[in-house]
Amino acid sequence: MSTDSSPAPWPAGAQAVTLRPMTADDLPLLHAWLAREHVRAWWGDERLDTLDSVAAKYLPRILAEDHVTPWIAMLGARPIGYCQSYVVAGDDFWPDETDPGARGCDQFIGEGELLGRGLGTELVCRLVDTILRDPSVTTIQADPSPDNARAIRCYEKAGFRPLRRVTTPDGPALLMIRRRVSLPDA
Repeated sequence: MSTDSSPAPWPAGAQAVTLRPMTADDLPLLHAWLAREHVRAWWGDERLDTLDSVAAKYLPRILAEDHVTPWIAMLGARPIGYCQSYVVAGDDFWPDETDPGARGCDQFIGEGELLGRGLGTELVCRLVDTILRDPSVTTIQADPSPDNARAIRCYEKAGFRPLRRVTTPDGPALLMIRRRVSLPDA
């Protein structure tokens, strides 16, 4: 079996997506992204309409007071998206998960004109690489809407495999898994 810890290769000369820790200074940008239709269509059932509501939800994450770790995706010096990871065991979304090495991840490209260019896949690959730096991580899971074909394909290209349909507090989802060691093709 091969390991999945290295990101997929990208074309020579392509500008790489990188991740940096999110700071309080990013809250206005996150607020703007969350208001964009292409983000709102898939980013939970939340309606974070004010900067105060975004700060109330995301500032504890920035300050490491929450179990979610937030990052800003960068293309060169330009912020282009948001991503986060979290410990799955003990999370309200996944009450049956007991593996302390399981992590969850979510992300979006905030800049609509950058959709469809492979940057989402690159973002997920960078996030997976970052999460797998922790040797205790065994599995990374994602839960896109079953109707979000773009996200499902993005996760598949980043090495995730569909496991089953589930119901989360956000509604129906396709549970997708990427293990530290490759899953056999079905």
